Amino acid sequence: MELGYYIRDEIVEILEERIGDPKPTINPVWLRSKDGWMHSGFVQPVENKKNEPLKKIPNGGALMEVTVPFTQAWSIDDRGWKRKYRCYYGSTYWVTNVFSGVNDTYWYQIFDERYRELYAVDAADLRLIQADELTKISPDVRDKHIEIDLIRQRLTAFEYGKPIFTTPTATGSFEGDTPIGEFRVERKTPTRHMASNLTGNEFDLPGVPWVCYISWTGVAFHGTYWHNNYGTPQSHGCINLTPEASKWVYRWTDPFAPADEDYVEADQGTPVIVYES
Repeated sequence: MELGYYIRDEIVEILEERIGDPKPTINPVWLRSKDGWMHSGFVQPVENKKNEPLKKIPNGGALMEVTVPFTQAWSIDDRGWKRKYRCYYGSTYWVTNVFSGVNDTYWYQIFDERYRELYAVDAADLRLIQADELTKISPDVRDKHIEIDLIRQRLTAFEYGKPIFTTPTATGSFEGDTPIGEFRVERKTPTRHMASNLTGNEFDLPGVPWVCYISWTGVAFHGTYWHNNYGTPQSHGCINLTPEASKWVYRWTDPFAPADEDYVEADQGTPVIVYES
């Protein structure tokens, strides 16, 4: 029996988590709020952590992560401030500058690489990602590869043929969206504004974190802040992961991406095998 619904971006307290009937979805996780049970697929776990703003940004900018459920991005011109989009928990951005406003409020300027524009966000809502968070995992291991099982919706990382990490995924909604075959991690960026205006395939997702491209057509591993439905195919072709899992893949795979680099590429990145079991 349906008891009600929540509107988009409503913040609710989760009191309990349980595994329920997996049908009709592969994701069997259900969550209880004060109003009743709801499927976890579109309930994004978040925190609400405020931060001490930096008073100066390093030359070249700084990589930062949103630590509140969402924060508003604004464009500023001679006519005033205009709302652009919301930046959601776990999304990442390059911060290029900081300035103070009324009531000693500090604002960061984030760079939107898609629109080539600068937007302002409340500095207390973002935290600096430290260099030691992005050190390479297993730097001395020469034999690494990743396997994606499209039927089981599972990513598994291997070292010398032995599995050392596994996590659920959400790959392409339709057959062929996520291509089957052998690939390599070709390019990396810690943040990307992904968007499409193709009819039937529209989306607009700023600040997608920890992106590892395996194809020049745009297929990539990346963190996902707009759903929590892992184990169920529902992407436009990319391999959706939790922000935590995608950050692990970003650190573990080649080519290595230093904390102060916003883009790296290589011909001989970590091998990736996509198959149907």
